[in-house]
Amino acid sequence: MSELSFDPPPDCSAGPKGDNLYHWVATLFGPPGTPYEGGIYFLDITFPSDYPFKPPKVVFKTRIYHCNVGSTGDVSLDILKDGWSPALTISKVLVALRSIFTNPDPYKPLVPGVARLYLADRVKHDEVAAEWTLRFAR
Repeated sequence: MSELSFDPPPDCSAGPKGDNLYHWVATLFGPPGTPYEGGIYFLDITFPSDYPFKPPKVVFKTRIYHCNVGSTGDVSLDILKDGWSPALTISKVLVALRSIFTNPDPYKPLVPGVARLYLADRVKHDEVAAEWTLRFAR
């Protein structure tokens, strides 16, 4: 765990939860111009004992209306699964997580209903996502 002094990307923070270096808490701020704007999203990051050879497990603790985040907070993101590389840093993981706010992937959804709405009626999708942001992330 050589990343204790990492430089988080803008609008993100992360660090160990207490003195357990294998369990971190991260915060992402919803980007301006998205339905998540103004939201503060908390995530748990758990590192496996064989990190960095295996990806960390990331779970949204704040509820979010998003096709790539399941109801239990699990995240569908390639770099946290088959696309993982030991060269990836937590900063790069946070950048990738932040990018799902602006570039969701409705073709690899964890929540097919949200993905269908995103593809069929983006305005309605964004209204619901903004309502969830107000209700759960503020």
